[in-house]
Amino acid sequence: MSTILSQLKPLKIGDLTAKLPIIQGGMGVGISLSSLAGAVAGAGGIGIISTAQIGFREPDFAEHPQEANLRAIGSELQKARAIAKGGIVGFNIMVATKNYAEYVKTAVKAGADLIISGAGLPVSLPEYVKGTATKIAPIVSSVKAATVICRMWDRKYQTAPDLVVVEGPLAGGHLGFDREKLTELEVDTPHAAETFHQAEYDEEVRGIIALVKKYAQKYGKSIPVVTAGGIYDHADVMHQMELGADGVQVATRFVTTEECDAPMAYKQAYLDAKEEDIVIVKSPVGMPGRAIKNAFLKELEKGRQAVTHCYQCLEHCDPAKIPYCITQALVNAARGDEDHALIFCGGNAWRAEKIETVEGVMRALCEG
Repeated sequence: MSTILSQLKPLKIGDLTAKLPIIQGGMGVGISLSSLAGAVAGAGGIGIISTAQIGFREPDFAEHPQEANLRAIGSELQKARAIAKGGIVGFNIMVATKNYAEYVKTAVKAGADLIISGAGLPVSLPEYVKGTATKIAPIVSSVKAATVICRMWDRKYQTAPDLVVVEGPLAGGHLGFDREKLTELEVDTPHAAETFHQAEYDEEVRGIIALVKKYAQKYGKSIPVVTAGGIYDHADVMHQMELGADGVQVATRFVTTEECDAPMAYKQAYLDAKEEDIVIVKSPVGMPGRAIKNAFLKELEKGRQAVTHCYQCLEHCDPAKIPYCITQALVNAARGDEDHALIFCGGNAWRAEKIETVEGVMRALCEG
């Protein structure tokens, strides 16, 4: 167990207790797998493996992507548990994933402690974990989204979330905001961290916390609220705690660690990035995302890149119409081919200055 000294309270999710209230955010493709998740869990936090094309290293991935992914869920969890030494390990599974239910059921069967689910509203998630010990957490970005999920789970399944993750507009990867809302909050700019209307979004966070408390009281249980998006240092953590959050979810800060599953070329892109290199991009399926501007994104400005193979990754994706294949772009990133890669990141990726250790990052977040 971690020797990190922290005045922060442990994070309790039902019968699970993390010594430190730090959840490592899920990052796909291949950025948060067993090495990173296991290390964070072993340091006293909660490690999260991303299922997004998790089986990209499997020999049959191109021909049978879903089978490869489902197989890798079990093997990655097993490897993470060996590193975690009894710590809490779970999965991030995007609702937009093709055959989403199969991924959730496979993670549950493998013995996941926790499933965090966003990139869409996980309206049927309770159905897939019923009767198991796996805890479930929707990712929401607004009081409206939190209300929809809590009401639906209450009415349809007579249950409430075990945990709620509130993802703010400075998060990385696919975002739970449309471009108009990002612009309204003034984060669709090169200097997002400076111009982001923090006070306005803080009120949204307080509203979500208040809503969740009502459902916690109704079901006679504690439902911790964890905030995410742009959390990079101890001051950020303390700000969230002052808002009433029970913990934080951090992703970008963990990319530039020795234990992160990303290749060194990926980590170097973070180290080399300047503030103006962090941009809002459009995913092939229409969702906005945040990434580092590189040769790949510059090439995209010239026009569509033909899709030569479909990896069956996302629902509502038409290979004949999309501007590029997001799986291929993200797999290229995970394999170190950064000039042909989409490099997702959070709004503070430019702050990375060196390669750290997971223990060092956890200490910086908890102790300052």
